[in-house]
Amino acid sequence: MRTLMKRIFDVSVVLLAAGLALPLMGLVALTVLVNLGRPVFFRQRRPGLHAEPFTMYKFRTMSDARDESGELLPESKRLGRVGSVLRRYSLDELPELLNVLRGEMSLVGPRPLLMEYLPLYNSTQARRHEVKPGLTGWAQVRGRNSLSWEEKFDLDVWYVDNQSLLLDLRIIALTVWQILRPSGVNMEGYTTMPPFRGSE
Repeated sequence: MRTLMKRIFDVSVVLLAAGLALPLMGLVALTVLVNLGRPVFFRQRRPGLHAEPFTMYKFRTMSDARDESGELLPESKRLGRVGSVLRRYSLDELPELLNVLRGEMSLVGPRPLLMEYLPLYNSTQARRHEVKPGLTGWAQVRGRNSLSWEEKFDLDVWYVDNQSLLLDLRIIALTVWQILRPSGVNMEGYTTMPPFRGSE
């Protein structure tokens, strides 16, 4: 019953927000096209519920700038002013609303990370996949990328054990506040976070 109610809540909120979200997405898409060119969208396979892979959509935030040997430059060199602004205000995440409508993601849940991290989780950390990944989550409103991987995973598992509609509403409200006053977008020295290498 809780799963059904969460799904109804997700779809209802996305449909109600469509009037604002669609024009904003059009503006962001045009900005990306003018400043970064094609493709406008970034697509990547990510683990969803029970670690089943799905294709996640985001707005592109980095250029394809390469060095003299044809290798892509480091992310810090390819993330320009436009990409930084999109990430700072989470505008690059807007296409994930499509993933929510398709039932691959929820509005609230642990963020979908990389497929390559799956074998690196310990048994507790892997529990983050017991629910659908979210557009935002408990870890995002409790520190975002200023937290260590272990801290984020602890918060993800706490959410799995304590999820409720009331908690989701609280997280959404905190997310809106965080977007208006962004912080913790990246860990010092990285565009977002250093790669997860497993916990000792």
